[in-house]
Amino acid sequence: MSAGGELQGRAALVTGAASGIGRAIAERLVQAGVDVLAVDLVSVPGGPGVPFIADLTDPEANRRAVEDATARFGRLDIVVANAGVQHVSPIHEFPVERWQAIVALLLTSPFLLAKHAWPSLRESPGGRFIAVASVHGLVASPFKAAYVSAKHGVVGLVKTLALEGAPDLISATAVCPGYVRTPLVQKQIADQARVHGVPESEVIEQVILAPQAVKQMIEPSEVAEVVAFLAGPSGQAFTGVPVTMDHGWTAR
Repeated sequence: MSAGGELQGRAALVTGAASGIGRAIAERLVQAGVDVLAVDLVSVPGGPGVPFIADLTDPEANRRAVEDATARFGRLDIVVANAGVQHVSPIHEFPVERWQAIVALLLTSPFLLAKHAWPSLRESPGGRFIAVASVHGLVASPFKAAYVSAKHGVVGLVKTLALEGAPDLISATAVCPGYVRTPLVQKQIADQARVHGVPESEVIEQVILAPQAVKQMIEPSEVAEVVAFLAGPSGQAFTGVPVTMDHGWTAR
C-alpha cells in the first residue's frame, strides 16, 4: 500500500503527533510530500512536520489549530484526528473529570476539527477527514467506559460527515486498529493488572491480546500506511465506514 506521489503538495493537520500512532502518521505523510501541522501537548525536537502545541480539550485550541494550518499552508486537504488518552477504572470508581476530559479529547475535538476545517475541505479536490477510532469504536472492553463510549461516537461522527461531505467529494473514515504498540498502551498495564487481578507481567497475554485471533500488537507504522492510503485518491470510496485492522478481534 503506497501513497507514492499522489499526496505531493497537499496539506494536513495531524493531532497527537508527538508520539505513537500520530507521529508515525505525520512522518508517513511528510514522506509522501504532504505539508503537516503536527499538533500535540508537547513539541518533540526533530519531530515530523510543523509543531503546534495545543490542549485539544479546549474548544478554542481546535479552532486555532485549523486556522494555523490553513494560514501556514494556504490550504487544508486532510485532517487526521488521532489524539488520545485512556483511563482504566470500574464504573463505580470512574472519576467524572476523567470522563469529561476523555470525551472532550476523543469525541468533541474531532467534531470541532471537522466543523472548523469543513470550508477548507470543501475547497480541496477530494478532502479527507480521518479519525483514528480504535476497535473500541466497534466493541467494548470492561473498565473503559469513557474511551469506549467516545470511540463509538467517533464512528457515528464519520458516518454523518460522510453523508454531509459526499456532494463535495469529502471522504470521512474511521480507522479502527486493535492494540498498537504505543506509550498509551504501555501506560495501561498497571491499571489493567489492578482491575483484572493479574500480575503486570501477564497483562499483555491475558488481557490485551486475549480478544485477538493473532496474538501480536500492531505497529504504529502499519496504521500510518492505512491512513496514507485513505488520504490518497484510492481511498476516496472508503467513506462513512470503519476500516478495521484488529488481528481478528471482531471476527468472533
